[in-house]
Amino acid sequence: MAKVYTPSQVARRLGVSTTTLRRYEEQGLLPDVPRGGGNHRCYASVHLQAFITIRWLLKGFEIPLAYDVMRKIKGGETTDALWLVNGQLHIAQEEKRRVEDIIRMVRHTAFDRYRNVKLTDGMSIGQVAELAGVNASAIRHWEKEGLIVSARDPGNGYRTFTIAELRKILVISSLRKTIYYIETLKDLLNEIEGHRYATVDQSFQYALQRLNGKLEAQFHAIAELMKYIGLVRSNEA
Repeated sequence: MAKVYTPSQVARRLGVSTTTLRRYEEQGLLPDVPRGGGNHRCYASVHLQAFITIRWLLKGFEIPLAYDVMRKIKGGETTDALWLVNGQLHIAQEEKRRVEDIIRMVRHTAFDRYRNVKLTDGMSIGQVAELAGVNASAIRHWEKEGLIVSARDPGNGYRTFTIAELRKILVISSLRKTIYYIETLKDLLNEIEGHRYATVDQSFQYALQRLNGKLEAQFHAIAELMKYIGLVRSNEA
């Protein structure tokens, strides 16, 4: 006889509330749940594994991705779900490469090229946004916060950025997820301008450690995801 779990049993095992379990169910993230006497939910092994998978996906990926993957599997679009996860792994690899590039760049005083792009002291906001991999609105926000400064093109009044400011933008874009306080970022940028790199190196090493930890969580999530897919397929057979 297949084992049946109550919401309380599953909640205790995962360290969450039964309300959280119901929310996942209401969001359409797991197979339909049968009801027993008194209309109580009766979770099977496939539901338990679904919950475990959701929790790990949320540790390794963003909420929209985790929810989309689970909904696709419920809808029979398993291959599409796996490609979504694969795309996120590629993004993580690119982020690691970018952080390593910027670590080298920070110490490179003759910084005149980035990823084979020739840099100038009159780059537009669109150009620096593309190089840094961020939205122009983020750059405007950082300027408003006093982290960077721009000049104005005398011909059209548009913002222009020097190579030195691009260097700051690249640093901010790489560390904004690990350094949450504006004043801390300002201090770090001052260290770079003063060619004092000890604190800067520590910050980037922490960023890399965070990426490494995220990668481990992503692969753990993938392992749980494959277990879940196996249970879904066996129930469909």
